[in-house]
Amino acid sequence: IMDPVLKDVNTNAYQPYIREEINQKEALNRATVPMKRFMLKQTKTDTLDLFIDLSKTDKPENVEDLPMTVVIPSFMTSELERAFTAGFMIFLPFLLVDIIVSSTLMSMGMVMLPPAMISLPFKLLLFVTVNGWELLFSNLVNSFHY
Repeated sequence: IMDPVLKDVNTNAYQPYIREEINQKEALNRATVPMKRFMLKQTKTDTLDLFIDLSKTDKPENVEDLPMTVVIPSFMTSELERAFTAGFMIFLPFLLVDIIVSSTLMSMGMVMLPPAMISLPFKLLLFVTVNGWELLFSNLVNSFHY
């Protein structure tokens, strides 16, 4: 996901800096451009507007003119929202398995048997059957905008 951005930073900022063609400040300025562009593509507009308001800065015509002190927290908040959404989507089927196992055990009169003991193998089986890791990583990678 970050490979094109890191290659751009390496080519335009890091390599000229280690060859002493540019100074540290110029290298940092060049490195922030592709990083900022990447973060802005992933950031939701509402979140960006929130942090612009919180920082009490004027909204520029071009969002790439925003300072990193606005872009970084906006990006992190957007990513946290995506992570919580993904976690909730993973949690729902497991919660459903727990409910089914609990109601089945209750209907059979097995009140003293912990439902988690029975439902854990079913949760693992469900995750393996639907190829959970592959689904998780493919959805994660596909959620990024290039």
